Amino acid sequence: MASLGKLFRFRAGKHRIRLSPTQIIAVVFAGIILTGTLLLALPVASRSGDSCGFLPALFTATSSTCVTGLVLYDTWTQWSSFGQAVILVLIELGGLGFMSAASLVVFVLRRKVGLKQRMIMAQALSLNEMEGVVNLQRWVLFGSLSIQFAGAIVLFLRFLPAYGLERAFYWGIFHSVSAFCNAGFDIVGSVAPGDSMILFNNDPVICITLMALIIIGGLGFFVWEEVARLRRFRKFSVYTKLVILTTGVLIVAGGAMFCLLEWNNPATLGQMSVPQKLLNGLFQSVTVRTAGFASVDQAQLTDAGKGVSMLLMLIGGSSGSTAGGIKTVTLVVLLLFIWSRARGRQTVCVFKRTIPADKVLDAVTIVSIMVGLALLGGIFISATSPVSFTDGLYEAVSALATVGLTAGVTPELGLPAQILIIIYMYFGRVGVLTISLGFLMGDRAEERFRCAHTNLLIG
Repeated sequence: MASLGKLFRFRAGKHRIRLSPTQIIAVVFAGIILTGTLLLALPVASRSGDSCGFLPALFTATSSTCVTGLVLYDTWTQWSSFGQAVILVLIELGGLGFMSAASLVVFVLRRKVGLKQRMIMAQALSLNEMEGVVNLQRWVLFGSLSIQFAGAIVLFLRFLPAYGLERAFYWGIFHSVSAFCNAGFDIVGSVAPGDSMILFNNDPVICITLMALIIIGGLGFFVWEEVARLRRFRKFSVYTKLVILTTGVLIVAGGAMFCLLEWNNPATLGQMSVPQKLLNGLFQSVTVRTAGFASVDQAQLTDAGKGVSMLLMLIGGSSGSTAGGIKTVTLVVLLLFIWSRARGRQTVCVFKRTIPADKVLDAVTIVSIMVGLALLGGIFISATSPVSFTDGLYEAVSALATVGLTAGVTPELGLPAQILIIIYMYFGRVGVLTISLGFLMGDRAEERFRCAHTNLLIG
């Protein structure tokens, strides 16, 4: 671990290049994706015994590492046991972060963690300070593995009667990891290729277990630690309170909207019983916020249903979690800012606390970038592939927010659109703000002085 920072210091002529923690995270994620690509491109990774080619391997490795779930081929049909194992490892590394894997070695060997490594841990966990970061990393690592193990046991016991010992064991582990890491990959293709979780949309045990894993994974590591330590809502920090309240509201409101919009749609909820409709409405509300499992055919959603899905995709989970999107608290800060400005107030307050102006600007910046990229992506995909703008936008938002749901058009995408999706998945996982800070923060000389003010007409 102590040598980790040295790996990212090298000389170029007479100049030594040092990478910041944010840059290290971005570079290591790229390295993991490249390694996964090379492994998946091997003939042994494909079920047919023939190499799938570089671009499909890159697409799948990026989707796995960025815990997105978009696929060009059905996971079970295309990939051998070796290929599926590679995908599972990439999902775990992408979901928990490479620092968690590196930390496991450190904790087992009882090595000391240096300042450089603490900085990388803090950045990987989306923390603003390094105090207690090692203990939090330890808690995250072992807590995450315990939750995934518990989910695997429940799924194993549920799959066992119908699918036998070997398949139930494998399916339990794979889908527990995929759900907790918000990846959305499935391997039920041996029974129903391409149907994701539609096969089990009438099974409350499987649906509720997957939803629980998705929600826990999307809450964020900091929130887990604080809830486990303090246990009382009134003692929680403002951030944790906002995450819990916003997550609850989004789940319930999203489920209600899906039920309302799809209740009589015969291609989605229309043919189900009332309890099954309610269950799948909630499942859709949970899974679209970055998980990617589908219990109904996304291509058959109404346009309004797709619109709600895209909105929830963009919101995503919470900071420092396995989820993507603009993040729940970012949305809350933006809404509070709009509400404050609409009332003529200069400050943004919540729970009797003032939100710093720089945090408000960060929220506005992230939302603006994400929405802008989503719209541009939708236009580009529809222009370069035989898909409608709505489906192209759905695909772009899904990739950018690392969700993985598709309206059934991913295999139809042209080469330019596939490359864009790869870029969006990487960009969405590493984080818009992380990339901006890591690679665009250069000389700050321009901030040492200010230009004269000018008046503009706004609105």
